[in-house]
Amino acid sequence: MGRRLVPLTLDNLPDLPKRCRACVFWELDPVSGEAALRAGRPDLEKEAWLSAVLLEWGSCGRVVYVDEVPVGFVLYAPPAYVPRSTAFPTSPVAADAVQLMTAWLIPGYQGQGLGRVMVQTVAKDVLRRGFKAIEAFGDATWKEPACVLPADHLLAVGFKTVRPHPRYPRLRLELRTALSWKEDVELALDRLLGAVQKEPALRPL
Repeated sequence: MGRRLVPLTLDNLPDLPKRCRACVFWELDPVSGEAALRAGRPDLEKEAWLSAVLLEWGSCGRVVYVDEVPVGFVLYAPPAYVPRSTAFPTSPVAADAVQLMTAWLIPGYQGQGLGRVMVQTVAKDVLRRGFKAIEAFGDATWKEPACVLPADHLLAVGFKTVRPHPRYPRLRLELRTALSWKEDVELALDRLLGAVQKEPALRPL
């Protein structure tokens, strides 16, 4: 089974699930998000957000392919690029951290370690850019796929709660911890993710 994690660009944005391509939950503040939905243009707002972050900060996501079929993705960025984060009761995200916005895997590919590989990939990218941690808002009452990740899942891959809340705790993954997993796992991930280490060159559309 061939597995690849490819930087998210405007070229492969269409490989995200349809509902996610047109979702601007994190990319816009609540008022602007509602306006985009009413205007029927959330997909254009998503493209504009991705384009701006790519130009100003660089890669902010990965698309997961298994045998060339897109099966999942992860999005992350500094909190300054994530307007919705300020609306959470446990905000703000720490200045030394990048926010893990959301991630998703096709149900048939869950439970195969891909979620941990995704977190490891983000950790390596973020550490290389000089950040110390990844933070995320978790949903402690999560019942079905949504824009906010389940808190239990984040805890399972190494995050720790830094600001408790009955619904939306803020969790943090120290990058030194993320990158000190067993050596055999690290070597396997290096082989798997070797092609992801370089920043992608932006291609003209």
